[in-house]
Amino acid sequence: MIDFIPPAIAETPALSTPAGGDSKKIESSAQDFEGLLIGQMLRSARESGSGGLGDEDDSSRETMLDLADQQFSQVLANNGGLGLARLIVKGLNGPVNHASNP
Repeated sequence: MIDFIPPAIAETPALSTPAGGDSKKIESSAQDFEGLLIGQMLRSARESGSGGLGDEDDSSRETMLDLADQQFSQVLANNGGLGLARLIVKGLNGPVNHASNP
């Protein structure tokens, strides 16, 4: 894990503690990101499998499964998911440590 953040980067507004309204945006963006990541994991798992629902190439089936993956992954992310969103929010909202060793 990287503990050192150069002073020039640490002083940028993006790494400072956000104002009240920005906290909700960070949480929402972190959950959206986690949802996308979970969706990609589900899609990869499904594509590497044998199909399960039939091996025929049906575009409507693929569309339905993609939509199901998106919905399921976003519901998972909004309810805790893998915990990645919580870590992102904590990292972005937490104080930046300037005294770390290089």
